[in-house]
This record gives sequence, structure tokens and C-alpha cells, in this order.
Amino acid sequence: MEMSETNLSSSELINSDLKKSEIHGPLELELFDNNHNLVEIGSDKQIEKVVKALSSNTRRSILNQIQSSKEELDVSDIASILGMTEANISAQIKKLQEADLIYCEYCSGQHGVRKISKLKFEKLVIKF
Repeated sequence: MEMSETNLSSSELINSDLKKSEIHGPLELELFDNNHNLVEIGSDKQIEKVVKALSSNTRRSILNQIQSSKEELDVSDIASILGMTEANISAQIKKLQEADLIYCEYCSGQHGVRKISKLKFEKLVIKF
């Protein structure tokens, strides 16, 4: 859009844009456990780990599969559902564990040990 079409000076445009994007406080991250209790987040570093973990479409898909499944899912199950390799899913699950969003339990399976991934939290809220 050209300036002549807006009838605003360049300084008015800049000031208008600044007002729209003002920050009204820090980013907040809230995690709720399965009993609906708010879980304390220890540091900005923990928030950074969670946000980085959630920045991946694959990791969000894994979380969605774990959340929506009525059965326990292991790495092979998730890989099959998402059409990805077990190695990739395993690496992504490790990142979700490091962000403390999931935990894994091990149990015996038909061909060795199964690594079952479970959500640590019932709800995650990001406030801006």
C-alpha cells in the first residue's frame, strides 16, 4: 500500500504499529498435573526447553498421539501411526523427556523391551 492511500505520515504508521505490539508482561507457562494441580516451573531454562520441544511438528504429533490413544503406545506404534522411522521417533521422544513433558515406562514385549511413553501433564497453558 502506498503512503498516499493511507493519509497517514510515516511517523504515525510507526507509532500505530508500536501500540499494537506492546508487550504487557512476561510470557507465562503453566503446567497442570493429572490432579489439576499447577506444577511449579523452576527456571527460564525449563520454559525454554518446553518451548523448543513444542516447536517441532513431529513432537507435537507425538504428544497428540499419546494423548488421544486409548492404548499405551511404544516407539514402534507411534512410528507406524506417523509413518516415520523408529529411530526418528525415539530421538523425538528423548527431546520430549528432556523437556520434562513425558516420561517413559519399560515393559516386556514380544521382541524385547517396550518403551511406553506417557504424558506428565494433563494440560499446558502458554499465556502471552
